Amino acid sequence: MILNARSRSGLVLLITSPLVRLVALLALCAAYIQGPFTKLFDFQGAIAEMEHFGLHPATLFAVVVIAFELTASAMILSGVLRWLGALGLAVFTLLATFVALRFWEMPAGMERMMATNAFFEHLGLAGAFVIVAIIDLAEGAGK
Repeated sequence: MILNARSRSGLVLLITSPLVRLVALLALCAAYIQGPFTKLFDFQGAIAEMEHFGLHPATLFAVVVIAFELTASAMILSGVLRWLGALGLAVFTLLATFVALRFWEMPAGMERMMATNAFFEHLGLAGAFVIVAIIDLAEGAGK
């Protein structure tokens, strides 16, 4: 189906609307908002997670991760240094992916397949954050 000029114009107006942009950014940041709140409500679980991945001191890592994810998400959603928050979450996502989803070390089977899928999904997520930074800088909003 090819859109006529009028339909295309309406679609462009919808997709580029501030509301759609905000909802898309909120969806992109959802895991980085939900995760820290989960960690805050179960701080012992957050510490256990850091220990599981060999991050020491675990308490300090848990606090830093919580603060970083919430701050970077707020930057993206508010537009204040959006590019910096987006690049920060891109790097964080890549680092966390290589720490937590080392599928190449797993034996063949369902767990490895799930980790492989999650690994590549996280690469895509990091890429999406880089695109947000590029757009913010290209629009001249990256101040």
